[in-house]
Amino acid sequence: MEATYDYAKKLDEQDPLATYRDEFYINEAGLYLDGNSLGLLSKRAEQSLLDLLETWKQYGIDGWTSGEHPWFYLAETLGKQMAPLVGAHENEVIVSGSTTINLHQLVSTFYQPTEGKTKILADELNFPSDIYALQSQIKLKGYDPKDHLVQVKSRDGHQLNEEDLIEAMTEDIALIVLPGVLYRSGQILDMKRLTEEAHRRNILIGFDLCHSIGSIPHHLSEWGVDFAFWCNYKHLNGGPGGTGGLYVNQRHFKKVPGLTGWFSSRKDQQFDMKHELTPAEDAGAYQIGTPNIFSMAPIIGSLTMFNEVGMERIREKSLHLTSYLLTLLKEELNGYGFIVRNPMEENKRGGHIYLEHSEAARICKALKAERVIPDFRSPNGIRLAPVALYNSFEDVWKAVQLLKKIMENETYKQYENKRGVVA
Repeated sequence: MEATYDYAKKLDEQDPLATYRDEFYINEAGLYLDGNSLGLLSKRAEQSLLDLLETWKQYGIDGWTSGEHPWFYLAETLGKQMAPLVGAHENEVIVSGSTTINLHQLVSTFYQPTEGKTKILADELNFPSDIYALQSQIKLKGYDPKDHLVQVKSRDGHQLNEEDLIEAMTEDIALIVLPGVLYRSGQILDMKRLTEEAHRRNILIGFDLCHSIGSIPHHLSEWGVDFAFWCNYKHLNGGPGGTGGLYVNQRHFKKVPGLTGWFSSRKDQQFDMKHELTPAEDAGAYQIGTPNIFSMAPIIGSLTMFNEVGMERIREKSLHLTSYLLTLLKEELNGYGFIVRNPMEENKRGGHIYLEHSEAARICKALKAERVIPDFRSPNGIRLAPVALYNSFEDVWKAVQLLKKIMENETYKQYENKRGVVA
């Protein structure tokens, strides 16, 4: 790859997904490289939200069963459409809750300690909210998280060694919860291998897919993963605080969810109004409360693009973008103190690049002043996520040139090296 503007333009001219950029609202005066935190609004997502507002206006309460997208069945309908993104059967996915609510639901269901098998296995690099939820669930079972939450350590502070994870699958582990893609380094864990190793030891295993869904292909059903959960506002562009999703392997459908509620019911019996719950016979049983219809609405439009393009093509462009970014960083920013913490192997690298620098917070502020939107991660991390559906190779080239200018001119020094309230 060439570190030239003309080469970037050539790559864009050859990009079969380039037209999808026009589907999004993009500030052409800036460069948005934070799609792994919050994806941009698409025109289709906007329209599907307006459409559901219209059904409220037109039908009132009858919107639950009328219109193009009846609200009563929307979680299941979106689950079917989302299933190909995670390699699941249609009835194994439901759009519901949020990342942490869904994690609580799944752990409350699958974490059933028995004598001698009482611990949950996680890792020290996972996103904090997952750890908070696991600690809470352990306490609810009457155990001390200090003794019953096992967090596998990283050898280098950035990536996980899968041999270490497997070695930690001891006889006292009842449940495993791991990220599919690490939120800092972007490392992809071998979910298939880890699932096989867990099941060989009679341990249930689930994955947090927040940084992998919409970015890399999955084959959860084929791999035999027990459960998974995720948000839909990053790579899936479902909007801030958008409704999340979860997957439950169909072999577990006869389980009663740990947290049951109004929408856990079978659809045909929900309004019988009995005090004895008859759970849905699929992933729908893992819903709890009434769906947040307007938080689900943008996902309708967004998913149409993913199902048009397919995850294989999205992944192909994503890898091309991040490879080009790595090439430019090496060519243009060598000697400025940046350290790339991603795996270099393409089969182990997710959809973003993670840099470390001692002046990371002020560098991010300087980038924003240049209208480049990165993501700062305390204490010294910079995440850059060129997204396949709306970022161009020209975006990547321009961002690196602006970063180089900031470092050459030391303009970052005019800012405080301290994160904002929201990093």
